[in-house]
Amino acid sequence: MADVPTTTTDARRRVTELIRDARICMLTTTGVDGRLVSRPMGLQEAEFDGDLWFFAYADSAKVRQIRVNPEVNVGFSDPRRHAWVSVSGTAQEAYHRARAEELWHPVLRAWFPDGLDTPGLTLLRVHAGAAEYWDSPGGTVVNLLGVARAAVTGQPPRAGENHEVSY
Repeated sequence: MADVPTTTTDARRRVTELIRDARICMLTTTGVDGRLVSRPMGLQEAEFDGDLWFFAYADSAKVRQIRVNPEVNVGFSDPRRHAWVSVSGTAQEAYHRARAEELWHPVLRAWFPDGLDTPGLTLLRVHAGAAEYWDSPGGTVVNLLGVARAAVTGQPPRAGENHEVSY
């Protein structure tokens, strides 16, 4: 845990930076049998204002699960920077052609071959309720030194910054 207090604005800014750097995440939904189900997703908008956007097929399992239970978690990991973000919120289908045009990127054709005209294409919007992040800005060498110091002193290593923020 960090000893230095941070403002909500600072924490939100840092969440946005970490999400922007990671871009790929794990979207976790609840299956109809109650199991938690995670799958990788590509974030479609790097500016995080409390909503995360994803393209999906309307008949996919994740969309069906969200229709039954909209509570989700979106986890981001950036191992190069030793940073992680967990966003909990509610998801819903939110397809609007104009919004889809704003978010579309040509690389998405790999999954949606007809582009924005792909049958069954939809957008998922995850509205964040809260986010938590863990950030070790010192890098690998500093983290390894911290682990080594902990092994010698018997004190747990300093894990970097950890903050929660509500939206």
